[in-house]
Amino acid sequence: MAMTMHVDIVSAETELYSGVAEVVIAPAVMGEVGIYPRHTPLLTPLKPGEVRITKQGGEEEAIYVSGGMMEVQPGTVTILSDTAVRAHDLDEAAAMEAKQAAEEAIANREGEMEIAEAQAKLLEAVAQLQMIENLRRKTR
Repeated sequence: MAMTMHVDIVSAETELYSGVAEVVIAPAVMGEVGIYPRHTPLLTPLKPGEVRITKQGGEEEAIYVSGGMMEVQPGTVTILSDTAVRAHDLDEAAAMEAKQAAEEAIANREGEMEIAEAQAKLLEAVAQLQMIENLRRKTR
């Protein structure tokens, strides 16, 4: 039997995942990180992207996070994010609309704060669209 750790993924609205896992792959700001049981303690910011959880038996679950923080202890991984959505619940039309709106805001170059906010929204929309595409490839 493989070693496991407890994983909690919490958004501002709800606890999205709480259970055991063999592996957690998360989009840290400095690059994708893989977390296994007994991992060295770690606290790292996350960028928008896909958190992949490999459960006991090899089943995978993908969750989109809009960024946030990840705390790793030897037997526990906790991810706190403003927004977290299961991959199969992502709305492709809304993500495409958000991407187009962000691109228009960047093109209009109204002010530095607006540009930074639009770039952040663009990054989130692109991450969601990539997750949707990855989900499509896995189901084919």
